[in-house]
Amino acid sequence: MPVYPIVPLIPSSFLSGVKQQEVQSGDPSFSQVLAQALNKVNAAQVKADETTKQFLAGNIQDIHQVMIAAQEAKITLQLAVEVQNKIIEAYREISRMPV
Repeated sequence: MPVYPIVPLIPSSFLSGVKQQEVQSGDPSFSQVLAQALNKVNAAQVKADETTKQFLAGNIQDIHQVMIAAQEAKITLQLAVEVQNKIIEAYREISRMPV
């Protein structure tokens, strides 16, 4: 009884072309997108802190600005935590897959 090798469904020449195209496209990588998102979260937190400090110092009279900045910071942080949870959940799901 002959034993036949397992061959890929997609030819390797096709895959090499795809990898070259991905590198040449210039799109940001996943880690770059995450880094940019975390920088935005940090910027929102810093803005909320600065707005609060200015309000306490008497430089800002409108409390609405302070509350809006605080809520923006809270929402961006909640979004970042949810994205983190989804990434961890996806990693665990992939690690449970049989090879």
